[in-house]
Amino acid sequence: MLRMGYNGPLNSANYLKSCFSKPYKFFIHSIVHALSHRKGGYDVMRDYHMNMVAALVLDKKYNFSKIVFHYMKENITSGSKTWLYQRFVQMMIDHAYPDLEKDENNDLFALYHMDNDTLIVLSRYHKNHPESKTKA
Repeated sequence: MLRMGYNGPLNSANYLKSCFSKPYKFFIHSIVHALSHRKGGYDVMRDYHMNMVAALVLDKKYNFSKIVFHYMKENITSGSKTWLYQRFVQMMIDHAYPDLEKDENNDLFALYHMDNDTLIVLSRYHKNHPESKTKA
């Protein structure tokens, strides 16, 4: 974490995305959004998110599917009506049924790629960003 420029408390179960250096913020943002089991609160990373990021940065083996299936199972047994890991479920459906007809206008799992507007929003996490000084 220190190699990635983290400047927050290290002995915590939660890590703040805003405490990382700018090059890693987008990477961490992508990991948290793609592999998070929560419905919100994407600024705070749990320790298992940090393990995922560290494994990818250090090019180490990590069982991502175990984490995904663990939280999918937990969601099913909790009685929640929220879909988790939509991208992961969509990948499994696409792999199992490659010829499945898709309705692009009404697809529940439509994925939107990052664009310039999204990157501008992400840049506001940087503590030296002009808008963060005016709002503080």
